[in-house]
Amino acid sequence: MRVWLWGVLLACWLGSVGAQERKSPSQAKAEVWTGWVSWVMDGDTVLVVRPGQKEPVKLRLDAVDAPETCQPGGPASRDAMIALALRKPVQVQSLGHDGYGRDIGRLWVDGADLGAEMVRSGMAWAYRFRTGRGPYAALQRQAQKEKRGVFAGREEPMSPALFRKFNGSCHAP
Repeated sequence: MRVWLWGVLLACWLGSVGAQERKSPSQAKAEVWTGWVSWVMDGDTVLVVRPGQKEPVKLRLDAVDAPETCQPGGPASRDAMIALALRKPVQVQSLGHDGYGRDIGRLWVDGADLGAEMVRSGMAWAYRFRTGRGPYAALQRQAQKEKRGVFAGREEPMSPALFRKFNGSCHAP
């Protein structure tokens, strides 16, 4: 019993240390900048080049989770982001970094919030780090109700988080 209790206490402490080291995007100070999208990796990750820079910034959209590229709906999600953003000037609200070193932020093209557009079209899930619910939850419910994008099939699609839990990332070695 004593070993079990120490194990639980250690796990709680380690979890709190990790949470303190990695601030959620909503806790970080926002920085707004412009650039252009040079590459679309998938439905929620793009490469953005800042003016005067050669190396792009890897940007993971805040508040959305798109299907993995090897998951059903993944290629369509990536194609939707390509149509919205590739080679277009963008405005970025950088909110911090995730555990993989990517910038986390919001992305706009001509005033349109691309995270909202991806969820509205059913090409991504509304998602918020640690809470699971994001600011686009109502848009997701509407996309599900109207059977748009990945929600168009007869069966309920597997969320990207659940897909990764069972299959890992498509990018894993």
